[in-house]
Amino acid sequence: MILETKRLILRPWDKNDAPSLYEYAKDPDIGPIAGWLPHESVDESSEIIANVLQKPHTFAVCLRTDNIAIGSIGLKFGDDTDLTDKNDECELGYWIGKPFWGQGLIPEAVTEILSFAFEELHLSAVWCGYYDGNEKSKRVQEKCGFVYQFTSHDLKLPNFHEKRTGHVSLLTKERWEKTK
Repeated sequence: MILETKRLILRPWDKNDAPSLYEYAKDPDIGPIAGWLPHESVDESSEIIANVLQKPHTFAVCLRTDNIAIGSIGLKFGDDTDLTDKNDECELGYWIGKPFWGQGLIPEAVTEILSFAFEELHLSAVWCGYYDGNEKSKRVQEKCGFVYQFTSHDLKLPNFHEKRTGHVSLLTKERWEKTK
């Protein structure tokens, strides 16, 4: 499955994406704010592609000009999310490399994957969260029509040996249809 927008291709991750994944995922300003550790090598990025990113409905975010992975976006279902246990709902996750911040690329990708979620997968709702301090992710959710639902305190992040505050938003199909 490949999704396309005016500026982006959203396509399945491939093992050959490891060098570009590492290039952006090694940045300490990317992973930690989203709850994951910076990548330490191309080999680690390769393992993450194989074990985490090569799942259904998870896409490499690529510019149409070169089709090189610069970020990731995906829908998480079942055991991969703790935001919903309903079969017709999922959780949305995304990130993009720092050189591409502020260009509206992730809102563009989110808009496309929401169309896919509601029109092709026939979902009734999509959940999305962010940790305190991740104002960029909060703003993406607001731009894309998500509505704040709740805040959770003292969320354990085992990789960081710390607790954080997380905020959760929801976009229902009904609301999406009214705002698209």
